[in-house]
Amino acid sequence: MNQLRSILVLAFLYLNLGFGLAQVGINTATPLSTLDINGNLSVKTVTLNGSSSATLIDDGVYISIVPLATDQEFRLPNPVSFPGRIYVVRNIQNSITAKLTTAAGLLFPKGSTTGSTEIYMYEGNKRTVIVISDGLNWTYFE
Repeated sequence: MNQLRSILVLAFLYLNLGFGLAQVGINTATPLSTLDINGNLSVKTVTLNGSSSATLIDDGVYISIVPLATDQEFRLPNPVSFPGRIYVVRNIQNSITAKLTTAAGLLFPKGSTTGSTEIYMYEGNKRTVIVISDGLNWTYFE
């Protein structure tokens, strides 16, 4: 009975350690991270057109936003619901400003402790930003 118990405990530990420390490699036999990609990475791209109400950003990674009128709102989801989520957002209109907001929390420029509820994106000013959820707020990089 003790031998069976020992075998079961060892099997349990082996399985938990094996799966708990698992690393996946794509095009590599020796992954060095949880996900290790030796090659190119493609991400989902989405184009969102502005509307009379806030346009929710809820799909894709590379987001092309198309404001149809000045200061049309494009809203990031609640950062609490998506910790670690990353979006690349680009205003592809040359002459129309887009307003980027968040459903909750604030938008912080990298390296700053002062956040805001919105940022304006236009030619020469934050035309493309990368936003990352920290689980409470969004941090953006120009």
